[in-house]
Amino acid sequence: MSRLRVVPAWRHGRERLYVSLPDGRNIAWYDREAARVNLIGEDREADVLDALAPFLTGPVTVGPPPVPTPAELARLSLHPDDDLAPNRPGEALLVALDRDPGPPRRLRPDPRRRALAAEQAVGEVLDRFDGAGWRTLHSVPLPGGDRVHHLLIGPGGLFAVHALYARKARVRITDPLVALGRHEPRPVLRRVRADADRASYALTAEVRPVLALLGPADVTFTDPPPRGLRVLSDGELLRLAGLGGVLKPADVEGLHAMARDRRTWARL
Repeated sequence: MSRLRVVPAWRHGRERLYVSLPDGRNIAWYDREAARVNLIGEDREADVLDALAPFLTGPVTVGPPPVPTPAELARLSLHPDDDLAPNRPGEALLVALDRDPGPPRRLRPDPRRRALAAEQAVGEVLDRFDGAGWRTLHSVPLPGGDRVHHLLIGPGGLFAVHALYARKARVRITDPLVALGRHEPRPVLRRVRADADRASYALTAEVRPVLALLGPADVTFTDPPPRGLRVLSDGELLRLAGLGGVLKPADVEGLHAMARDRRTWARL
């Protein structure tokens, strides 16, 4: 009898143990959280359970894999070139800097590098939400050259998160203007709301705007505070992970499947 291998892997924040043949083909997997062993071929059930025996932590259900959900079927049919899920935080900036690195840093700082640092830091925080039932897409392209820095989808709803570098700066917000230190105020909140509105239109669901500030020294608001918009530092973003009661897990997966398809955004 061929010896089976057990290979651990992570999928959507959940550990799976795959059972494979010597040639690498998977014939089963064990989902610890669901306490279920999914068999691709029932003729090897005894061998699979014997290979998994050291890893089983209690009673398990054994059977064929569950029928794919509509979201899973959509993902399986998606062409890799149209799949936005592999995008890294700051993907568009990384590509732009690779094509045109700009002047040496000793001459003058390239503002794209600060923008990239903000997107990467914020994206790193948002990616930690995965284990709590959230999905995050980075650098979602919009027609006209704009993009949503981060799209967060989870139990608490949908959020378009715009990252802004504010390291050690005093931030003054007078809706829609944002001033960093002594720099001239810019209508950043107008851009943040516009990105959320476009995402809402594309996904036919409410997407709420969030401005994420990287490392601000202080944040002050002029009355009244911004309407319908959250302003959070990178250290406060974890508050979003605790939100719930808006979307069910199936809704999260369905919206994520729609949002990761580049063609969804091309229709705007």
